[in-house]
Amino acid sequence: MSAPLPPAIEVVHLVKSYAGAAAVADISFTVARGEIIGFLGPNGAGKSTPMRILTGYLPANSGTVRICGHSVAAETDVVKRLIGYMPENNPLPEDMRVSEYLYFRGRLKEIPRRKLGPRIDEVLELCDLKRVRHKIIGQLSKGYRQRVGIAEAILAEPPVIIMDEPTIGLDPHQILIVRDLIASLRGRMTVIISSHILPEIEMTCDRVLIINRGRVVAQGTPAELRREMFGRSTYKIEAAGNVAELPALLVALEPTLTISAQSEPDAAGFSTLTLTTERADELGEPLLRGLLEKNFRVRALSRKYPTLEDVFLAATRRSWDAVAAAPVPGNLK
Repeated sequence: MSAPLPPAIEVVHLVKSYAGAAAVADISFTVARGEIIGFLGPNGAGKSTPMRILTGYLPANSGTVRICGHSVAAETDVVKRLIGYMPENNPLPEDMRVSEYLYFRGRLKEIPRRKLGPRIDEVLELCDLKRVRHKIIGQLSKGYRQRVGIAEAILAEPPVIIMDEPTIGLDPHQILIVRDLIASLRGRMTVIISSHILPEIEMTCDRVLIINRGRVVAQGTPAELRREMFGRSTYKIEAAGNVAELPALLVALEPTLTISAQSEPDAAGFSTLTLTTERADELGEPLLRGLLEKNFRVRALSRKYPTLEDVFLAATRRSWDAVAAAPVPGNLK
Protein backbone atom coordinates (compact mmCIF):
# COMPACT_ATOMS: atom_id res chain seq x y z
CA MET A 1 0.00 0.00 0.00
CA SER A 2 1.46 3.35 -1.09
CA ALA A 3 2.07 6.10 1.46
CA PRO A 4 -0.46 8.98 1.45
CA LEU A 5 0.58 12.09 -0.43
CA PRO A 6 1.74 15.01 1.74
CA PRO A 7 -0.50 18.10 1.98
CA ALA A 8 -0.28 20.65 -0.80
CA ILE A 9 0.98 23.33 1.61
CA GLU A 10 2.48 23.01 5.09
CA VAL A 11 3.50 26.11 7.04
CA VAL A 12 4.96 25.55 10.52
CA HIS A 13 6.01 28.35 12.90
CA LEU A 14 6.80 30.77 10.08
CA VAL A 15 8.52 34.02 11.12
CA LYS A 16 9.60 36.94 8.95
CA SER A 17 10.71 40.33 10.24
CA TYR A 18 11.95 43.56 8.70
CA ALA A 19 14.31 45.75 10.73
CA GLY A 20 13.20 44.03 13.92
CA ALA A 21 9.47 44.41 13.20
CA ALA A 22 7.61 41.11 12.70
CA ALA A 23 5.61 41.00 9.45
CA VAL A 24 4.85 37.32 10.06
CA ALA A 25 4.80 36.25 13.70
CA ASP A 26 4.86 32.47 14.12
CA ILE A 27 2.02 31.31 11.86
CA SER A 28 1.15 27.70 11.06
CA PHE A 29 -1.45 26.20 8.73
CA THR A 30 -1.98 23.28 6.36
CA VAL A 31 -3.82 23.19 3.04
CA ALA A 32 -5.09 19.90 1.61
CA ARG A 33 -4.71 18.96 -2.03
CA GLY A 34 -7.53 20.28 -4.20
CA GLU A 35 -8.72 22.74 -1.54
CA ILE A 36 -9.54 26.40 -2.25
CA ILE A 37 -8.45 28.70 0.59
CA GLY A 38 -9.28 32.35 1.17
CA PHE A 39 -6.53 34.45 2.77
CA LEU A 40 -7.99 37.52 4.49
CA GLY A 41 -6.68 40.38 6.56
CA PRO A 42 -6.72 44.18 6.92
CA ASN A 43 -4.23 46.27 4.95
CA GLY A 44 -0.80 45.83 6.49
CA ALA A 45 -1.87 42.70 8.37
CA GLY A 46 0.86 40.54 6.84
CA LYS A 47 -0.95 38.71 4.00
CA SER A 48 1.47 39.40 1.15
CA THR A 49 4.60 38.29 2.99
CA PRO A 50 3.53 34.64 3.54
CA MET A 51 2.44 34.42 -0.10
CA ARG A 52 5.84 35.69 -1.26
CA ILE A 53 7.57 33.19 1.03
CA LEU A 54 5.41 30.37 -0.36
CA THR A 55 6.51 31.23 -3.90
CA GLY A 56 10.19 31.35 -2.92
CA TYR A 57 10.39 35.08 -3.65
CA LEU A 58 11.29 35.94 -0.04
CA PRO A 59 13.29 33.92 2.51
CA ALA A 60 11.86 33.37 5.99
CA ASN A 61 13.75 34.13 9.20
CA SER A 62 12.64 30.83 10.70
CA GLY A 63 10.04 28.13 10.36
CA THR A 64 9.26 25.49 7.75
CA VAL A 65 7.33 25.85 4.50
CA ARG A 66 6.69 22.85 2.26
CA ILE A 67 4.90 22.63 -1.07
CA CYS A 68 3.74 19.09 -1.87
CA GLY A 69 6.34 17.79 0.58
CA HIS A 70 9.24 19.86 -0.82
CA SER A 71 11.01 22.46 1.31
CA VAL A 72 10.76 25.97 -0.13
CA ALA A 73 14.08 26.91 1.48
CA ALA A 74 16.07 23.84 0.38
CA GLU A 75 14.37 22.97 -2.92
CA THR A 76 13.48 26.34 -4.37
CA ASP A 77 13.82 25.30 -8.03
CA VAL A 78 11.58 22.27 -7.50
CA VAL A 79 8.98 24.31 -5.61
CA LYS A 80 8.78 27.00 -8.29
CA ARG A 81 7.78 24.32 -10.79
CA LEU A 82 4.92 23.30 -8.49
CA ILE A 83 3.38 26.78 -8.19
CA GLY A 84 1.40 29.03 -10.51
CA TYR A 85 1.39 32.62 -9.27
CA MET A 86 -0.86 35.51 -10.27
CA PRO A 87 0.19 38.78 -8.57
CA GLU A 88 -2.26 41.61 -7.94
CA ASN A 89 -0.74 43.89 -10.57
CA ASN A 90 0.15 41.30 -13.15
CA PRO A 91 3.10 42.61 -15.25
CA LEU A 92 1.81 41.41 -18.63
CA PRO A 93 3.76 42.45 -21.76
CA GLU A 94 1.47 44.88 -23.55
CA ASP A 95 3.06 44.40 -27.00
CA MET A 96 2.50 40.62 -27.24
CA ARG A 97 -0.56 38.78 -28.47
CA VAL A 98 -2.35 36.51 -26.01
CA SER A 99 -1.38 33.26 -27.73
CA GLU A 100 2.22 34.48 -28.22
CA TYR A 101 2.51 35.32 -24.53
CA LEU A 102 1.14 31.95 -23.42
CA TYR A 103 3.52 30.16 -25.80
CA PHE A 104 6.45 32.20 -24.45
CA ARG A 105 5.50 31.46 -20.84
CA GLY A 106 4.88 27.80 -21.64
CA ARG A 107 8.40 27.38 -22.99
CA LEU A 108 9.82 29.12 -19.90
CA LYS A 109 7.84 26.61 -17.82
CA GLU A 110 9.50 23.82 -19.84
CA ILE A 111 6.30 22.47 -21.37
CA PRO A 112 7.32 20.31 -24.39
CA ARG A 113 6.47 21.90 -27.76
CA ARG A 114 4.30 18.95 -28.84
CA LYS A 115 2.11 19.44 -25.73
CA LEU A 116 2.17 23.22 -25.55
CA GLY A 117 -0.18 23.96 -28.47
CA PRO A 118 -3.00 21.70 -27.24
CA ARG A 119 -2.51 22.94 -23.67
CA ILE A 120 -2.78 26.59 -24.78
CA ASP A 121 -6.05 25.71 -26.54
CA GLU A 122 -7.30 24.13 -23.28
CA VAL A 123 -6.57 27.14 -21.10
CA LEU A 124 -7.95 29.55 -23.72
CA GLU A 125 -11.19 27.57 -23.66
CA LEU A 126 -11.22 27.29 -19.85
CA CYS A 127 -10.61 31.02 -19.38
CA ASP A 128 -12.96 32.08 -22.20
CA LEU A 129 -10.13 33.72 -24.14
CA LYS A 130 -10.47 32.08 -27.55
CA ARG A 131 -12.07 35.14 -29.12
CA VAL A 132 -9.07 37.33 -28.12
CA ARG A 133 -6.25 34.83 -28.64
CA HIS A 134 -4.78 36.92 -31.50
CA LYS A 135 -5.31 40.31 -29.85
CA ILE A 136 -2.50 42.40 -28.37
CA ILE A 137 -2.59 42.26 -24.58
CA GLY A 138 -2.25 46.04 -24.24
CA GLN A 139 -5.57 46.47 -26.06
CA LEU A 140 -7.52 44.15 -23.73
CA SER A 141 -9.91 45.22 -20.99
CA LYS A 142 -9.08 44.70 -17.30
CA GLY A 143 -11.27 41.59 -17.16
CA TYR A 144 -9.56 39.93 -20.09
CA ARG A 145 -6.12 40.79 -18.70
CA GLN A 146 -7.05 39.17 -15.40
CA ARG A 147 -8.10 36.03 -17.26
CA VAL A 148 -4.82 36.04 -19.21
CA GLY A 149 -3.03 36.11 -15.84
CA ILE A 150 -5.06 33.14 -14.60
CA ALA A 151 -4.44 31.26 -17.88
CA GLU A 152 -0.71 31.77 -17.45
CA ALA A 153 -0.82 30.64 -13.81
CA ILE A 154 -2.55 27.33 -14.64
CA LEU A 155 -0.80 26.74 -17.98
CA ALA A 156 1.73 24.18 -16.73
CA GLU A 157 -0.95 22.48 -14.57
CA PRO A 158 0.88 23.10 -11.28
CA PRO A 159 -0.62 21.49 -8.18
CA VAL A 160 -0.68 24.84 -6.31
CA ILE A 161 -2.09 28.17 -7.55
CA ILE A 162 -1.61 31.44 -5.64
CA MET A 163 -3.77 34.42 -6.65
CA ASP A 164 -3.49 37.90 -5.18
CA GLU A 165 -6.73 39.89 -5.62
CA PRO A 166 -7.87 38.06 -8.79
CA THR A 167 -11.19 39.97 -9.09
CA ILE A 168 -10.07 43.48 -8.15
CA GLY A 169 -11.31 46.15 -10.55
CA LEU A 170 -13.69 43.81 -12.42
CA ASP A 171 -17.35 44.42 -13.18
CA PRO A 172 -20.01 41.99 -11.83
CA HIS A 173 -20.12 39.97 -15.07
CA GLN A 174 -16.33 39.58 -15.13
CA ILE A 175 -16.30 38.66 -11.43
CA LEU A 176 -18.82 35.89 -12.10
CA ILE A 177 -16.65 34.47 -14.90
CA VAL A 178 -13.49 34.52 -12.76
CA ARG A 179 -15.38 33.01 -9.80
CA ASP A 180 -16.64 30.13 -11.93
CA LEU A 181 -13.16 29.67 -13.36
CA ILE A 182 -11.60 29.39 -9.90
CA ALA A 183 -14.36 27.02 -8.75
CA SER A 184 -13.63 24.78 -11.75
CA LEU A 185 -10.12 24.19 -10.35
CA ARG A 186 -11.48 22.64 -7.12
CA GLY A 187 -10.21 19.11 -6.64
CA ARG A 188 -7.66 19.42 -9.44
CA MET A 189 -5.44 22.15 -8.04
CA THR A 190 -4.94 23.72 -4.63
CA VAL A 191 -5.77 27.44 -4.76
CA ILE A 192 -4.93 30.23 -2.30
CA ILE A 193 -6.78 33.50 -2.93
CA SER A 194 -5.92 36.74 -1.20
CA SER A 195 -8.81 39.19 -1.51
CA HIS A 196 -10.67 42.05 0.14
CA ILE A 197 -13.95 41.13 -1.58
CA LEU A 198 -15.43 39.03 1.20
CA PRO A 199 -18.59 37.80 -0.60
CA GLU A 200 -16.34 36.40 -3.36
CA ILE A 201 -14.25 34.53 -0.80
CA GLU A 202 -17.36 33.11 0.86
CA MET A 203 -18.82 31.91 -2.45
CA THR A 204 -15.57 30.48 -3.82
CA CYS A 205 -13.49 29.10 -0.95
CA ASP A 206 -13.75 25.89 1.08
CA ARG A 207 -11.92 27.39 4.05
CA VAL A 208 -10.78 30.81 5.25
CA LEU A 209 -7.64 31.98 7.07
CA ILE A 210 -7.86 35.42 8.70
CA ILE A 211 -4.54 37.06 9.51
CA ASN A 212 -3.89 40.18 11.57
CA ARG A 213 -0.66 41.66 12.92
CA GLY A 214 1.24 38.82 11.27
CA ARG A 215 -0.71 36.08 13.06
CA VAL A 216 -3.49 33.71 12.05
CA VAL A 217 -6.37 34.90 14.25
CA ALA A 218 -9.05 32.53 12.88
CA GLN A 219 -9.30 29.69 10.41
CA GLY A 220 -11.96 27.23 9.31
CA THR A 221 -14.98 26.99 7.04
CA PRO A 222 -17.32 30.00 7.03
CA ALA A 223 -19.83 27.97 9.08
CA GLU A 224 -17.18 26.97 11.64
CA LEU A 225 -16.02 30.58 11.97
CA ARG A 226 -19.57 31.79 12.53
CA ARG A 227 -19.97 29.32 15.39
CA GLU A 228 -16.57 30.24 16.85
CA MET A 229 -17.07 34.01 16.63
CA PHE A 230 -20.75 34.30 17.56
CA GLY A 231 -21.71 31.00 19.19
CA ARG A 232 -25.45 31.57 18.81
CA SER A 233 -28.19 31.66 16.19
CA THR A 234 -30.63 34.49 15.58
CA TYR A 235 -34.22 34.22 14.30
CA LYS A 236 -36.49 37.04 13.23
CA ILE A 237 -40.26 36.56 13.49
CA GLU A 238 -43.24 38.69 12.55
CA ALA A 239 -46.17 37.30 14.56
CA ALA A 240 -49.53 38.35 15.95
CA GLY A 241 -51.14 36.83 19.02
CA ASN A 242 -50.89 36.76 22.80
CA VAL A 243 -47.25 37.82 23.14
CA ALA A 244 -47.39 37.23 26.91
CA GLU A 245 -47.51 33.46 26.22
CA LEU A 246 -44.40 33.58 24.06
CA PRO A 247 -41.67 33.24 26.76
CA ALA A 248 -43.22 30.04 28.13
CA LEU A 249 -43.60 28.66 24.60
CA LEU A 250 -39.95 29.35 23.82
CA VAL A 251 -38.71 27.71 27.04
CA ALA A 252 -40.80 24.60 26.29
CA LEU A 253 -39.39 24.46 22.78
CA GLU A 254 -35.75 25.20 23.60
CA PRO A 255 -34.53 26.48 27.02
CA THR A 256 -31.81 28.66 25.44
CA LEU A 257 -34.27 30.58 23.23
CA THR A 258 -34.73 34.15 24.45
CA ILE A 259 -36.32 37.32 23.09
CA SER A 260 -33.56 39.86 22.50
CA ALA A 261 -35.70 42.51 20.80
CA GLN A 262 -39.42 43.17 20.29
CA SER A 263 -41.29 45.91 18.44
CA GLU A 264 -44.69 47.37 19.15
CA PRO A 265 -47.57 45.82 17.16
CA ASP A 266 -48.22 47.45 13.81
CA ALA A 267 -51.67 48.37 12.44
CA ALA A 268 -52.34 44.70 11.58
CA GLY A 269 -51.34 43.56 15.08
CA PHE A 270 -47.99 42.01 14.08
CA SER A 271 -44.89 42.45 16.26
CA THR A 272 -41.35 41.89 15.02
CA LEU A 273 -39.34 39.76 17.47
CA THR A 274 -35.66 38.82 17.43
CA LEU A 275 -34.86 35.49 19.13
CA THR A 276 -31.42 34.16 20.02
CA THR A 277 -30.33 30.66 20.96
CA GLU A 278 -27.12 28.78 21.62
CA ARG A 279 -28.36 25.94 19.42
CA ALA A 280 -26.54 25.78 16.08
CA ASP A 281 -28.98 23.36 14.40
CA GLU A 282 -32.08 24.53 12.55
CA LEU A 283 -35.05 25.45 14.79
CA GLY A 284 -37.19 27.24 12.20
CA GLU A 285 -39.66 24.42 11.55
CA PRO A 286 -40.36 23.44 15.20
CA LEU A 287 -40.57 27.14 16.09
CA LEU A 288 -43.17 27.76 13.40
CA ARG A 289 -45.13 24.66 14.39
CA GLY A 290 -45.16 25.69 18.06
CA LEU A 291 -46.37 29.20 17.24
CA LEU A 292 -49.20 27.93 15.05
CA GLU A 293 -50.29 25.42 17.70
CA LYS A 294 -50.65 28.34 20.16
CA ASN A 295 -52.82 30.20 17.64
CA PHE A 296 -50.20 32.78 16.71
CA ARG A 297 -50.46 34.22 13.23
CA VAL A 298 -47.03 34.18 11.58
CA ARG A 299 -46.29 36.55 8.71
CA ALA A 300 -42.55 35.91 8.43
CA LEU A 301 -39.88 33.71 10.01
CA SER A 302 -36.24 33.76 9.00
CA ARG A 303 -32.86 32.81 10.39
CA LYS A 304 -30.15 35.45 10.29
CA TYR A 305 -26.67 34.22 9.41
CA PRO A 306 -23.63 36.39 10.21
CA THR A 307 -21.83 37.27 6.99
CA LEU A 308 -18.14 36.61 6.41
CA GLU A 309 -17.69 40.35 6.86
CA ASP A 310 -19.17 40.04 10.39
CA VAL A 311 -16.78 37.15 11.09
CA PHE A 312 -13.82 39.08 9.68
CA LEU A 313 -14.55 42.15 11.81
CA ALA A 314 -15.10 40.04 14.94
CA ALA A 315 -11.86 38.07 14.46
CA THR A 316 -9.69 41.13 13.82
CA ARG A 317 -11.36 43.05 16.66
CA ARG A 318 -10.69 40.13 19.00
CA SER A 319 -7.01 40.11 18.05
CA TRP A 320 -6.70 43.86 18.62
CA ASP A 321 -8.46 43.54 22.00
CA ALA A 322 -6.05 40.78 23.00
CA VAL A 323 -3.08 43.03 22.18
CA ALA A 324 -4.60 45.95 24.11
CA ALA A 325 -5.27 43.74 27.14
CA ALA A 326 -1.76 42.26 27.24
CA PRO A 327 0.44 43.68 30.01
CA VAL A 328 3.25 45.95 28.88
CA PRO A 329 6.64 44.39 29.72
CA GLY A 330 8.22 46.08 32.71
CA ASN A 331 4.95 47.47 34.06
CA LEU A 332 3.87 46.36 37.51
CA LYS A 333 0.22 46.05 38.49
